[in-house]
Amino acid sequence: MHRIQTKGLMNKIPHVRGKLIANAEISQSTWLRVGGPAEILFLPADIEDLAYFLRSLDHSVPITTFGAASNLIIRDAGIPGITIKLGRNFAHIDINDDESKIKAGGAAIDVKISRIARDSGISGLEFLSGIPGTIGGALRMNSGAYGSEVSDVLVDSQAVNRRGDIITLTREEMQFAYRYNSAASDLIFTIVTLQGGKDTPENIRHRMEKISNKRINSQPIRLRTGGSTFKNPSGFKAWKLIETAGCRGLTCGGAQVSPQHCNFLINTGNALGADLEDLGEDVRERVFAQHGISLEWEIHRIGLKIPAKTKLRRPR
Repeated sequence: MHRIQTKGLMNKIPHVRGKLIANAEISQSTWLRVGGPAEILFLPADIEDLAYFLRSLDHSVPITTFGAASNLIIRDAGIPGITIKLGRNFAHIDINDDESKIKAGGAAIDVKISRIARDSGISGLEFLSGIPGTIGGALRMNSGAYGSEVSDVLVDSQAVNRRGDIITLTREEMQFAYRYNSAASDLIFTIVTLQGGKDTPENIRHRMEKISNKRINSQPIRLRTGGSTFKNPSGFKAWKLIETAGCRGLTCGGAQVSPQHCNFLINTGNALGADLEDLGEDVRERVFAQHGISLEWEIHRIGLKIPAKTKLRRPR
């Protein structure tokens, strides 16, 4: 494993109640299973611990945050500075049956939220069962599936900014658009309140089963993959552009464009982060050459690249 020197950074870190891990191996906690270590991984104990840490940390230290890493490529040299991962203390899901509302921690898994909503007779959140990852990540990207987006059901969200302030943002304040909101990039979403409707658990279950069957039949969900790789350009489907550019099944090292759904990249078993990113860039170039359309990455790519001349052992 590539390692990052951490001695100088450790001296800048305030005392916390959560866990701090140097040179943390995080690739196996991502869906694509690639990438180098986090220089320092911070697992906060709770919201107050997170706020204190951000308030007290030297502001020159870079910070990266991720949740389930379902839509993320970590580069092979790892992530410098502090990487913050919200754990089970941020994964609570609370139901308000009377108002058909759900209040969920930022680390709550989308599909779990949809299942609890189903069992409580709260409708309108079925689409979350088709979105991999956490609700905090889904909110950051305004993720959507099967005709609905997070912005359609959001009431408000609590977040902590780089100064350690705990703030609340309403749906209107976040100014949503397709796979976008205007919230500052330094915000870490800790609580999300969602508004649903009323229906029977049986009806909701039926709709969720339809979503599950569509995913199984159209997406490589049982392989090492992430969510959609590229955003849909206005008026087009990214997968169709990729297919007509001849990229279905295209490979680079241990990475492959899914033969089942060509807007998904697959780690076939021994891919490096560079394989996936280089393959994605190759797809972008081919689509642009064929259609004159520049695809925009939907998967986030974070961390540092290994220098070109450096040999890196591939996973077995």
